[in-house]
Amino acid sequence: MDKARRDRDTEGRARNARPRDGLGRPLPHGAPGVQRQPEGVVRTPAQTLAEAQRLLDAGMPFHAHEVLEDAWKSGPEEERELWRGLAQLAVGLTHAARGNTTGGARLLLRGADRIAGLPAPYSIDVPGLDLWARELAGRLTGPVDPAAEAPRLIGGRD
Repeated sequence: MDKARRDRDTEGRARNARPRDGLGRPLPHGAPGVQRQPEGVVRTPAQTLAEAQRLLDAGMPFHAHEVLEDAWKSGPEEERELWRGLAQLAVGLTHAARGNTTGGARLLLRGADRIAGLPAPYSIDVPGLDLWARELAGRLTGPVDPAAEAPRLIGGRD
C-alpha cells in the first residue's frame, strides 16, 4: 500500500479508519459499517454499564469492550482490574461470536479469573459474570450468537 494513502495521525501513528462490522471486523474501505465507539470517553460507572449493556444486548460485544476499556483506563486505580476483566469478557464474547472458540474461551476465562472474588461496586454481578464466562467457555464449539449469549452486567441473566 502506498505510504501517502495510509491513514496516519499528525505524529505519523497508524489510525484504523476502516469501517467495521458489529463484531469489530474490518470491512473494505467505503463499505457501510457500524459506527465506532469514540475512544477515551470518560463516563460515570452508571453510564459505562448502561452503554456497554446496550451494545452487548445489540450483539456488538466488540464495541462494548471499547466502552469498558475506557472505564478501565480512566477509572480509579482500585477499580481498574474489575473494568479490565469486564472488557476481557466482552472481547472473549467477540471472539466466540467470530468462531474463534479457542481464543474466545481463553479470553472468557482470563476475564473470569481477573474479576473472580473482586468487590462488586455499582451492583455489577461479579459472581454471575464469573459463572457466565466459565459456562460459555466450556461449551464453545463454533460461532455463537452474541446477542443471545450477552451477559447481564447488573443482576442475573434473564
